[in-house]
Amino acid sequence: MHLSMPKPEQEILRNRTRLIERLREIVPVDNVIDEETQLRAYECDGLTMYRQLPLVVVLPENVEQVSKVMALANEMNVKIVPRGAGTSLSGGSLPLGDGILLGMSKFNRILEIDYANRCVQVQPGVTNLAITKAVEHEGFYYAPDPSSQIACSIGGNVGENSGGVHCLKYGLTTNNLLGLEIVLMDGSVLRLGGKYLDSDLYDVMGLMTGSEGLLGVITEVTVRILQKPEAARALLLGFPSVESGADCVAAIIAAGIIPGGLEMMDNLALVAAEDFQSCGYPRDAEALIVCELDGTMSEVDHLMTIVSQIAKDQGANSTKASQSEQERVQFWAGRKNAFPAVGAIGPDYMCMDGTIPRNQLGFVLGAIKKLTKKYGLRCANVFHAGDGNMHPLILYDANKEGDIEKAEAFGAEILKLSVAVGGVLTGEHGVGVEKRDLMHTMFSETDLKQQQRVKCAFDPKHRLNPGKVFPTLHRCAELGKVHVHKGKLPFPDLPRF
Repeated sequence: MHLSMPKPEQEILRNRTRLIERLREIVPVDNVIDEETQLRAYECDGLTMYRQLPLVVVLPENVEQVSKVMALANEMNVKIVPRGAGTSLSGGSLPLGDGILLGMSKFNRILEIDYANRCVQVQPGVTNLAITKAVEHEGFYYAPDPSSQIACSIGGNVGENSGGVHCLKYGLTTNNLLGLEIVLMDGSVLRLGGKYLDSDLYDVMGLMTGSEGLLGVITEVTVRILQKPEAARALLLGFPSVESGADCVAAIIAAGIIPGGLEMMDNLALVAAEDFQSCGYPRDAEALIVCELDGTMSEVDHLMTIVSQIAKDQGANSTKASQSEQERVQFWAGRKNAFPAVGAIGPDYMCMDGTIPRNQLGFVLGAIKKLTKKYGLRCANVFHAGDGNMHPLILYDANKEGDIEKAEAFGAEILKLSVAVGGVLTGEHGVGVEKRDLMHTMFSETDLKQQQRVKCAFDPKHRLNPGKVFPTLHRCAELGKVHVHKGKLPFPDLPRF
């Protein structure tokens, strides 16, 4: 289905030839893509149900070129959409028909590995997994590990504040980020943070993390690397119901144990994963927990005993502990491949992303089961259960009339339920276009306007990745209106938007 978006403005169309000519003055000629057949490769991201051809694609190779492209877009009043690997599942890098798509795929070099300071400087197009591969021979790794880590880029991880199976204990992208280089809409280059651990200034880097490309274009990232623990073992815990599995997750955390990873899959997801790549999953389990414990050898052995007992107390009907590093990796292989595995059991699926309190897992899973009957669509559930980040995978057939609309409505109900039980609309995939029109279920108009004031500070013309996140975009002048009392502005010394 093609997303209904504003048609390219006539002024932009008239100036398209001139825009392309000027872009080719900035980057090598072949790095500007303007033919329709070639543009098709960029018409969507990981949220494949929405498609839109970009006005033009430009592939810069260095920071100077990015700066000049941004300055040109600002001068010609052209919209611009940053894109990394294009794995966004919320439409965050969906192109605009009247905008430049700025592809960062050529920014793919690891710039420096500093073991003394335990950090790595990389360009934004470097894949997540490549960072770990570059340092693992010295016993280090990069903790955030999305399921798409073999393909997703680190710049996109920063833009969406991505998580992964090991983020319960070691944090999301924001907790493992030390520095950024960013190009702003006017072409100016901003450096934030560095190799040091903290700063006494405003946390602008924290603001940029998870900003979904609305504030600037990332051109360099410095991340923290960790030393691999002495030991790591995994447990497979099977349960007769999703409710008992959810109760076990809550009980593990309540016992004061923070596993390296604590993931949960329902029967549809675990059977699909086992069919896709045999991992030894119990096919008769209604819910499966993969729990990894790491630390010193004695600590891990002790925690394995405690967690196994907690699982039995919560009604587990199967427990299996990894006996080797190879088996631990095998246990995780099914979870890591859950998304492609589910793709093998249906023509299409929509991967949702919401976060709920852990004590609501059982209730929400029960509600999702009822919604499958309401919409007549299957749903496989995969959870970063330890932190309540759920990924329902709604199966549909894009070639079947009405299926896309049913999948969208199904997903919207899940997200509204997430907010209703005290959760949020997204955990790591971002808002993009997928959840944009649901923002009012979580934020008041005042909340949204306040967030847009931040957008205005960085991008007053709303040229950078517009149409994402905010359901209604106010002009910066409107947001800047303040109450005037007796002809005077309050706090006249403060700057106004």
